[in-house]
Amino acid sequence: MSRSRSKNIILPIIILVVALIYSRGGIGPRNVRQSASPKGSISGKCVAVSDGDTIRVLYANSEVKVRLFGIDCPEKKQAFGSAAKKFTSEMVFGEDVNVDVRDTDRYGRSVGWVTTSDGRALNEELVRAGMAWWYSEYAPYETQLASLEKQARAARRGLWSDKNPTPPWEFRSMQR
Repeated sequence: MSRSRSKNIILPIIILVVALIYSRGGIGPRNVRQSASPKGSISGKCVAVSDGDTIRVLYANSEVKVRLFGIDCPEKKQAFGSAAKKFTSEMVFGEDVNVDVRDTDRYGRSVGWVTTSDGRALNEELVRAGMAWWYSEYAPYETQLASLEKQARAARRGLWSDKNPTPPWEFRSMQR
C-alpha cells in the first residue's frame, strides 16, 4: 500500500475518533449533561421545572431529572397544569433541595421525595394546595398524601374547585 493511500485512510479514522470523543464530552467545553439516575439521597440546586411534578436538579456537575414520588399533577394542557407548574417553580426553582431517590421510572428519571432547605416536602405541599393527586397506584402506603388530598378536596382547594376534575392518568389515556 502506498504512503498517500494510507494517509487517505488514517485521516478519516482520526476525524471519526475525535468526533466521538468530543460528542461524549471527553474534550471541548465542559457541558452539563443529564446523568444516570443516582441512588440514595442527593442534594443540589433546582435548575429547571418541566411541569408540576418533574424538576431538574444540578448534582455533581450533571442535571438529574426528578419525578416527584407519590403524586401526579395535571398535565400542561389540562386545567390547573400551568398552576401546578407555577406552584412548583415558586417553591423550588433556583433553590437548594434534597431528593430522597426511591426509584427510577421507565423514562430513566429519578423518582423521589423532594425537600426544600427549610424542611418542607414539595410532594406534600402540592397535594395540600390542591395542585396534585395522591398517586395511590404507585404509593399506596403514603397515608399522609391520602390525608392531604382528602383535606384539599373538602376545602375545594386548587383543582378540587372543579366539579369533576379529570385525573392526569385519565387525561393522558384520552390523548393517546
